Amino acid sequence: MNPTIKLLKSHRSIRKFLDWKIRNELFEELIRAGQSAATSSHIQAYSIIHVTNKKICKALAELSGGQHYVLDCSHFLVFCADMKRPTDAAERAGIEVVRGTTEQLLVATVDTALVAQNVATAAESEGLGVCYIGGIRNDPAEVSTLLRLPDHVYPVFGMCIGYPDQKPEIKPRLPMATILKRDYYEDEQDVALVAEYDDTISAYYQARSAGKKHSTWSEQLKPLFSTKLRGHMRDFLRARGFEMK
Repeated sequence: MNPTIKLLKSHRSIRKFLDWKIRNELFEELIRAGQSAATSSHIQAYSIIHVTNKKICKALAELSGGQHYVLDCSHFLVFCADMKRPTDAAERAGIEVVRGTTEQLLVATVDTALVAQNVATAAESEGLGVCYIGGIRNDPAEVSTLLRLPDHVYPVFGMCIGYPDQKPEIKPRLPMATILKRDYYEDEQDVALVAEYDDTISAYYQARSAGKKHSTWSEQLKPLFSTKLRGHMRDFLRARGFEMK
């Protein structure tokens, strides 16, 4: 197993950080590494907001569900899907652009996830820790106001980056046989494999050092599918210009 694969397999979310700041030269290298990610048709449909204003950070931490590590980390970033810049550039190049399509939304969201994962991997290669903050989408309209995001730009998630002050255990992933299919989608084994995985996750939660709890993977999914989680997102995206035409 080469060092890159070993690094990728060692990922864990860090929610407790040392009071050390990342030097600016290293931070900029992390962003450049992010920019090297694959991007659909070289559109590069993303923008990254580095939030340094403490009042804004505090507001974002509260909007994200009281996640204090937004304030405690060295650098907090908000990754935004950005179709404004590329469509504006195409318009200046002399065409009548079409805005707000479903494909544009997908492209921008995927591009944003790819650049963020590159940043995360680059950070971890330097001994830093990261934690994605999906809670940014709890109130995306207020987040957009705080960050002055224009139409055709929306906040996908945040990311805490800093020097870890904890070393949590690596959370087990689903068995490969559940997610890797050959030639076509086949799930006959999934029920049994997921049941085994539930036992694995239950044991993990009981053994981990950072807070024990009684739960399984399947149990944790119940709130996600028993209610309309973040049901505001469709109307929000349409209001931001992503009409999903």
